[in-house]
Amino acid sequence: MGSFSLDARQGAHDERLDPGAGLLEAQTVEKVLFEALRNGGDFAEVYAEDKRGSSAVFEDGKVAELSSGIDIGAGIRVVAGETTGFAHVSDLSEASLIDAARAASAVAKMGGSGSKVLAAVGDTPLGVHRVSKLPARGEKHAKVELLVRADAKARQEGAAIRQVVVSYADSRRRFLVASSDGVFATDDRVRTRFGVSCVALGDSGFQTSYETVGRTAGFELFDDVSVEEIARVAARRAIAKLSARPAPRGVTAVVLASGSGGILFHEACGHGLEADHIAKDSSVFTGRIGEQVASPLVTLVDDGALDGEWGTCAVDDEGHPAQRNVLIHDGVLCDYMWDRLRASKDRRKSSGNGRRQSYRHLPMVRMTNTYVMPGVEDPDEVVAQTPKGIYVRKLGGGQVNTVTGDFVFGMTEAYLIENGMIADPIRDANLIGNGPEVLKKVDVVASDFAVEPGTCGKDGQMVPVGCGQPTLRVSELTIGGTSGE
Repeated sequence: MGSFSLDARQGAHDERLDPGAGLLEAQTVEKVLFEALRNGGDFAEVYAEDKRGSSAVFEDGKVAELSSGIDIGAGIRVVAGETTGFAHVSDLSEASLIDAARAASAVAKMGGSGSKVLAAVGDTPLGVHRVSKLPARGEKHAKVELLVRADAKARQEGAAIRQVVVSYADSRRRFLVASSDGVFATDDRVRTRFGVSCVALGDSGFQTSYETVGRTAGFELFDDVSVEEIARVAARRAIAKLSARPAPRGVTAVVLASGSGGILFHEACGHGLEADHIAKDSSVFTGRIGEQVASPLVTLVDDGALDGEWGTCAVDDEGHPAQRNVLIHDGVLCDYMWDRLRASKDRRKSSGNGRRQSYRHLPMVRMTNTYVMPGVEDPDEVVAQTPKGIYVRKLGGGQVNTVTGDFVFGMTEAYLIENGMIADPIRDANLIGNGPEVLKKVDVVASDFAVEPGTCGKDGQMVPVGCGQPTLRVSELTIGGTSGE
């Protein structure tokens, strides 16, 4: 399965990925789609996938985990009226695929009538990723060496560091998706991720910190990224938190460092702009296209084609080209994110946001790389123009109610701002607010920009996403701290 060839345009060491090779023959796809719609239906889809990956964990001075895996299979979807039938199989034989098509059809066949069959003649000529070094071709000892180097660097940062866990993971996901709508597309996604978690011990007890990097890229990631720097950041952050003051409580100005607050906009605003929430009237943004929903300084974008980021793809998991979708422009709500199912009901095109965790799952509307566009202010001036407040360098996890927009997020690295300067670190605490209100209270946006990798959960499915923003200030946010200062 898979193939390898040199691409002269990229140089002798570049590997051009061939996403379609070896998955399914065009004739097999035609047979499966025909069987799926033979008893009636409005739409049928075949999604075949070959995913391979490896991971390693270094803990307590030794390799605690070193594993690899392969997952191959296909999912068949049949839509008839308002009914969707879905079946999946763990092999790509023609007999198994036809059995799955019949099973999906049996669920959906009461929902409509009519038949359309794709003439599958070849791959749609879409862009493919190029990587310099496929992780699967790398030696295990090279991956372990990265872990050892990062562990050593973290421990060198101080005797207070008592525990270090270093992790590495890579994956290659090749898939083919074909449908009765005429889609016949492939993608080949290579992702590599590296992270360091540290625990420091001091008079205030244990403090933890982590730092990660992840890209849609191969092992060449480490030509540009220093694992020692990742370890240094994680260790120093944990040590700094040992002397942290209790976080204040109450309403104050909050400056979010570049990249750090992307998860806030992803959760507090992005989910509410997914078309399934709009269709269910379970979003605060329902029916508000054309309205001023944010500060004029805010332009919010979802971009699956953003080069090299964690949520990047050539096509979405329904075969539609990844694209840049402007959701909010200068504070005005422009559009939502769409998959094939919701778009067809509204007689419009998919925005390239149909995503699924694997062949075992139905696609749904999901974000890719979601970010706030940079402004014009100097990042340092954003802090200097804030007499008093909180500077957040890193946010942790959080949760949001898409119906109301209310959210809670943890701050894992934050500092007081006093007289326009970053002062003492503060202990972990929560940011509490409302997504639409935060959008309106963004009053300064800097010119820097960064995207961080994350994993988004929705309806039991997990997918990789990028979250980003420039340094910016929210004029008022509630801090759920313990100090009354």
